[in-house]
Amino acid sequence: MLSRDADSLYWLSRYVERAENTARVLDVAYRMASMPISYSGLETNEWESALITAGGIDDFRSAYDEATPENVIEFLAFSEANPSSIQNSFDTARQNARSVRSALTSEMWEAINSAWLDLRRFKVRKIKVEDLPRFLNLVKEASLRYDGSAMRTMLRNDAYWFSRLGLYIERADNTARVLDVKYHVLLPQDAPVGGGIDYYQWAAILRSVSALVSYQWVYHQNLRPWLVADLLILREEMPRSLAACYGALSRHLDDLSHRYGTSGAAQSQARATHARLTNRNIEDIFQHGLHEFLQDFLADNNRLSLAISNQYLC
Repeated sequence: MLSRDADSLYWLSRYVERAENTARVLDVAYRMASMPISYSGLETNEWESALITAGGIDDFRSAYDEATPENVIEFLAFSEANPSSIQNSFDTARQNARSVRSALTSEMWEAINSAWLDLRRFKVRKIKVEDLPRFLNLVKEASLRYDGSAMRTMLRNDAYWFSRLGLYIERADNTARVLDVKYHVLLPQDAPVGGGIDYYQWAAILRSVSALVSYQWVYHQNLRPWLVADLLILREEMPRSLAACYGALSRHLDDLSHRYGTSGAAQSQARATHARLTNRNIEDIFQHGLHEFLQDFLADNNRLSLAISNQYLC
């Protein structure tokens, strides 16, 4: 496969996943903003935390004066000033899809193209805060249609593997950011860990990654911060966990090494990170600092992305 085609497939999947992740981040902010302040007696900074999670706080401050719900929604959903907005993510995904149209099945192209058209209709009339859930559901359903069509219709060849690499790199990055922002930003400084507001924030985080029911199946007890972290970091049966993402990355990079007859830095880095995740326990992670662990992981994830690019996509 030509490196430019591999690059387009990789980034196509990354941007579709990024759009879904941004929608999920906005969903958390909306759910937390909908919780009465009087319930907890505390104010939270959920809309600003959405910007931090999405990695757009600096660009936002350059374009807007205040993190109001309307401004944050506009910035994360439609703004041209935000290269990772939902609209821009689908625009870029569709451009990449067009460049590798022959490598996609008709179902995959239809999923991308129809989502792009639907989102442009939303942009024309914009959305109010109360209409946000319907818009976010549309984005998440579009991503699921694309991912499902890829899973069901693509040949298991290098095109499929490059597509999966982009998805899992992006998904791992988002899961780590969501956890890090929750633990250090979303909870007010004077709110007790394990208090009422803490419970609803962790529940919102689990809903944002479709893991609330999974948590109940695995642990059979009330929400505990260290168990939520355990589920989203170390449990490979959880599809969005860091361990699950790196298990998949290792497998697909090995598939590519077998196809091309050579292995390189990308395979070594993926295996090393996966081994670190499978050999850790959540007590050790919390003892040494969850924030430090997640920051180290994000740096490792960025290094793997660069190694994949240097090895296959340049």
